[in-house]
Amino acid sequence: MEKLAWVKTTHNSRIPSPYCSNRLIDSHRKPISINETHLKFGIDFQPIKVQGLALQSSSYDEGGSIAQPAAESLQLLTNLEPISSESQFDRVVAEAQQLEESVVVLWMASWCRKCIYLKPKLEKLAAEYYPSIRFYAIDVNNVPHKLVVRAGVTRMPTIQLWRDGKKQSEVIGGHKAYLVVNEIREMIENENSL
Repeated sequence: MEKLAWVKTTHNSRIPSPYCSNRLIDSHRKPISINETHLKFGIDFQPIKVQGLALQSSSYDEGGSIAQPAAESLQLLTNLEPISSESQFDRVVAEAQQLEESVVVLWMASWCRKCIYLKPKLEKLAAEYYPSIRFYAIDVNNVPHKLVVRAGVTRMPTIQLWRDGKKQSEVIGGHKAYLVVNEIREMIENENSL
């Protein structure tokens, strides 16, 4: 009995292809490797089209393997440093005041979906402004309520810009994350232009 394997053609029809030394030829005349298990158990073989992976010819090095992207093309992230106490918050604001820098604070909660979705986007934004502006995150459930009241936080996520020991402006992020990030960028640029 002659063993046949199936190959998908460009016309979405299937035609039998003779088995030749563990290799098949697809409709584009490229060899496709199959193993003994496929043939032994009569597994129907079809090439798979992979979606979501796009490599340009420049992604390959001279040896034919995939080259690592240049460091300049990688998007960097800066983790938002957590603040867990009122004294730590006071210290951060005082240090920024001494250095005449601004501080951006994300007031969030671990149960807030919008906060969780916004945080990685703020980490990308923090990388853009590092080291001139420091970004911090405060989980309102992990700090004294007195600090939350003192900062005037009523909804989450709230993003505040502190300079000279005082809150200068804030963005309340109840809408789409990319819009919130644009508002934060605008808030930072307005403050830096003063």
